[in-house]
Amino acid sequence: MLKVEHINVFYGSIHAIRDVSFEVAAGEIVTLIGANGAGKSTTLQTVSGLLRSRTGSITFLDQRIDSMPPHTIVTKGLAHVPEGRRIFAQMTVEENLQMGAYTRRAAEADQSLADVYDQFPRLKERRRQIAGTLSGGEQQMLAMGRAMMSRPKLLMLDEPSMGLSPLLVDQVFEIILNFHRSGTTILLVEQNAGKSLAISDRAYVLENGSVVLTGTGKELAQSEEIKKAYLGG
Repeated sequence: MLKVEHINVFYGSIHAIRDVSFEVAAGEIVTLIGANGAGKSTTLQTVSGLLRSRTGSITFLDQRIDSMPPHTIVTKGLAHVPEGRRIFAQMTVEENLQMGAYTRRAAEADQSLADVYDQFPRLKERRRQIAGTLSGGEQQMLAMGRAMMSRPKLLMLDEPSMGLSPLLVDQVFEIILNFHRSGTTILLVEQNAGKSLAISDRAYVLENGSVVLTGTGKELAQSEEIKKAYLGG
């Protein structure tokens, strides 16, 4: 479904992503793990068109997308929930959700809204509330719901459990599994390596902008190197 080949991304003179390649097959959950500053968020931003690679290619559903603007990439079926949620704080919950459906026809958007409210009853209860007044967990649900409004084939999630209580972290991972069960392919960036590896088909480990290790979620969860670096083992 997604194939990233030999991308190199710079912030000015800083070489942030170094010859990174990975792929995501339809129906998989694939996780990128690594320490802060390893290049995980930069990688997702490059896939979604927010940043540009100087080299290589990004192919989604057999079509090159690395020169497309972000809004066009969304229409192809790829949605991105950014780190920090990035909701529209001054708009209502429902207005935020409707923004996620700008690529869809009105009838489709109405059905997507009904589906999101089924998945997130709390958002339905608060649909007229100003989004910036929601709790952190509710804002994360809103960001995820907004992305699902476009009915993506591939959903990229950047640190969805960041800053949440353990109970809410469990809820977020259950929501990710629900998305997956409904047929959505998932590319996940997550610092909670234990939980993310437990639900992943495959994972890639990034260090200093490079892929240094790859394997199944189970293999990496059992790796002594990964346990010491990311799992507190």
